[in-house]
Amino acid sequence: MVLTTTKRYTVAEYLELEEQAEFKSEFVNGDIIPMAGATANHNILTAKFLARILLALEDLDYSVFMSDMRLWMPDHNRYTYPDVVVVAGQPIFTDEKHTGIINPCLIIEVLSNSTGEYDRANKFKLYRSIASFREYILVSQNEYAVEQYAKRDDGKWVLADCVGEDAVLQLESVNFEISLRDLYKRVIF
Repeated sequence: MVLTTTKRYTVAEYLELEEQAEFKSEFVNGDIIPMAGATANHNILTAKFLARILLALEDLDYSVFMSDMRLWMPDHNRYTYPDVVVVAGQPIFTDEKHTGIINPCLIIEVLSNSTGEYDRANKFKLYRSIASFREYILVSQNEYAVEQYAKRDDGKWVLADCVGEDAVLQLESVNFEISLRDLYKRVIF
């Protein structure tokens, strides 16, 4: 990541700037970091996951948000924009305009070449500071491959790899499954 300025911002300043910005930026402990644009594959995978999980959970007590919803991690003084976020029960918003939340149970990130390792390691570590967070899904853009991290009752995180066109991803935090064949339809490797 490249920082664009040396000025340190408050959360209030960031939120004010973000409200008027043409492009999204993350807030990292006083620094504002512009987010990179997404590829066609990234958009296809994000939209497919969002559409399918939204329909599957529509009549249940969950809220599903796309990448315009900010996620606040107060322990790390950080706002991010996950690709898809699911909240069990009522969302807890960070502001009156309902532009940020703090209580996801499930986060889905579509990996890119530039941010894949950040999403896999650093961001996952930060997300684990959220008490309600139970499951993390990382979707590859380059092959039929999904990494699934699920939090067990004893607090340990378990990794399951879902690989290959015939594989089926079964989520643990919500009642949802999707075949990789379906998820990756129209994706060009």
